[in-house]
Amino acid sequence: MPSTDTTPPHALLLVGPGCPYCAQMLESLGELVKDGAIARLEVVNVAAEPDVAQQYGVRSVPWTRIGPLVLEGAHTTAELRHWSQESTSELGLSHYIDDQLQHGGLARVDALIREEPTRLLAVLPLIADRETSIQTRVGIGALLEGLEDTGLANELGRKLLPLLGNSDARVRADVCHYLGLSGNAQSIPELRPLLEDEDSEVREITAESIAHLEQKGLASA
Repeated sequence: MPSTDTTPPHALLLVGPGCPYCAQMLESLGELVKDGAIARLEVVNVAAEPDVAQQYGVRSVPWTRIGPLVLEGAHTTAELRHWSQESTSELGLSHYIDDQLQHGGLARVDALIREEPTRLLAVLPLIADRETSIQTRVGIGALLEGLEDTGLANELGRKLLPLLGNSDARVRADVCHYLGLSGNAQSIPELRPLLEDEDSEVREITAESIAHLEQKGLASA
């Protein structure tokens, strides 16, 4: 079962002079502090403390971080409440990654993972769910490609192995592809049986992934 932290998250709001949406964001987040949905709110004016914006790579305000989740631009009180609840659970992190990958937030997800590599395991429910959108599946591939030479995906590679037996061919194909990007050559023996898979796409992707892992292994030898 996914774990949930019942402690309300902390939030950080970056604002700036002339920002037309910052006041509303401050008011909305203040409401969440009052009713306990957020435990603590820190507000920073980036004109007065530009180093904070530089620290987080912020180029425009309002910019909000609730727990580990980054939200750019203006959001309604309901949206902020939703993400404050999601920020405290593993499943909520999966929902956030799904949302970001569907809406061009690959860079934010990449930064989230690099900050805390264990968060990468939150993609497992998305990979296993046959209803996960094609945008998210492509985004996971792009995310793993960017992490390929870091070693951060090795643990994910081990967790993916049971999904090689999934009844859905699309899930099996994606898992084979992601294993090829995981950098974990130890998965090659587990991949080989899928060279005889009933689905032609699974067979093709499996062959490509094995070849890629073998090539990477030779390059690092």
